[in-house]
Amino acid sequence: MSQAPTERFRITDLVKMEAEEAVNALLEQAAQLRASDLFFLSDERFVTASIRRMGSIEKLAVVSTEHGRQMMTHIKALAGMDISDRRRPADGRWIHEAGQRKLDLRINCTPMLHGEDMALRIWDHTIGLFALDELGMSRADLNKLLFMLNHPSGLILVTGPTGTGKTTSLYACLQYLNDGARKLNTLEDPIEYAIDGIRQSQVNAKLGLDFPELLRNVLRQAPDVIMIGEIRDEETATTAVRAANSGHLVLATLHAPTAASAVHSMLALGSHSYFLSGCLLGVIAQRLLRTLCPNCRSGYDISLSPQTFQEIESLLAEGEGKAIYGPSGCEECFHLGYVGRSGLFEIMTANQEIRRLVSQAASSQAIEEAAIRAGMTVFRRGALLKVAQGVTSTEEILRDVPAEQLGLED
Repeated sequence: MSQAPTERFRITDLVKMEAEEAVNALLEQAAQLRASDLFFLSDERFVTASIRRMGSIEKLAVVSTEHGRQMMTHIKALAGMDISDRRRPADGRWIHEAGQRKLDLRINCTPMLHGEDMALRIWDHTIGLFALDELGMSRADLNKLLFMLNHPSGLILVTGPTGTGKTTSLYACLQYLNDGARKLNTLEDPIEYAIDGIRQSQVNAKLGLDFPELLRNVLRQAPDVIMIGEIRDEETATTAVRAANSGHLVLATLHAPTAASAVHSMLALGSHSYFLSGCLLGVIAQRLLRTLCPNCRSGYDISLSPQTFQEIESLLAEGEGKAIYGPSGCEECFHLGYVGRSGLFEIMTANQEIRRLVSQAASSQAIEEAAIRAGMTVFRRGALLKVAQGVTSTEEILRDVPAEQLGLED
C-alpha cells in the first residue's frame, strides 16, 4: 500500500536543528520534491512547515512556535526584510545556493491570528523555465499559438483560475519572442522570474505605482512586446486594447473560466467591443492536470467499451484509446502515482466570424460555437484525449476540471 505523502515526507529531526540548518533542510526537501511553494503556518501552539507539490499541500514538519519564528526571522534577514516588524505584510527575495542547486525564492509574510505566516515561491534554476513545446499542448494547439505570437501586433489573453499555470505559459511565450530583434517589456506583480534580455517592471502599491500607471509609462519606452501580469481594472483593460491596436503585441492574463468567456470579461472591464474585435488575436484558457507516473501506472483494458473515446476518435494516434490508466505508486514518484503536471488548453484564434461576434458583443455560447467550428478543442475533448493517451487519469480530470466544462452538470 502506498504511504501517505504527508507522512512519507515529514522531517522528524527538524526540532534538533538550529534555525539555519532547519531552513536549509526544508528547502532541500522542497526542491527535491519539486515543490512550487514552501509555507510556514503559525498556530496557537506550533508552526507547521508544508509544501505545495503538483497543486496539493503536504506537511513536512511541525515545530514549536519559538523555533518556527527563528526560522522565519532567519529567512527574513537573508531576504533583506525588516525582522522587527511582525504586524505588517512584507515581501522579499532571496537566492539560496546549495551545491549545484540554486533556488530563487520570492517571499511574503502576512500577520495572522496566532502570528506570522510565511510563503516562499520556489524557482529552481537547475530546472529552468518551460519552453512552449513542454507545456502539454497538442501539435495543432501549439501551431495556433505560434501563429498568434508571430503577429507584429495584437492582443493575446491567457485565462484560468489562480494556480493553473498562466504565468508559466506567459514566460514560455516571452522566451520564444526573446530573440534579440524585439524590445520586450513586462509589468508584473510581483516579478516571478528574472529573464535576461527582457525589461521587467514590478507594481509597487506603496508608491502608488499600479498597473495602469506602470503601463502608461512603459508605453513611452517604445516596446515591441508588452506582457501584463493581470488585467484587473477598466483602465488597464482599455490601455491594453489601445496598445494592441497601435502596433504592440500585448500578452496578458485575465480571470475567465473558458476561452470564449474571456471576451465578456474584457467587455465587463470597459473594453469597447469594436476596438477589442480589431486587436484580439486569440485566447488561451488553461487548467493543470497531474501526469501519471509512467513507471507504475496501472492500465485497464476497455476493448469491451469501444464507445468510450468515440467523441475524439479522429484525434487519436495509432494504439491510443485502447485502455485507461490510473495511479499506483512507486519509489520513482514517491508513492504518489503522479510525477508532474501538464496543461489542459482551449485555444481560440480570432477569425473573421469571431471578430464579428465580438464587435456585436454576442454571447459567450455563440462565440464558443464559432470557435469550435474553426477547430477549437474544448476542455471536455482535450481532457478525454489526455486520458486516452495515458497522460492522466479520469479521477484527476474530475478533480481539476469543473463539471460544467466537462458537460456533466445536471
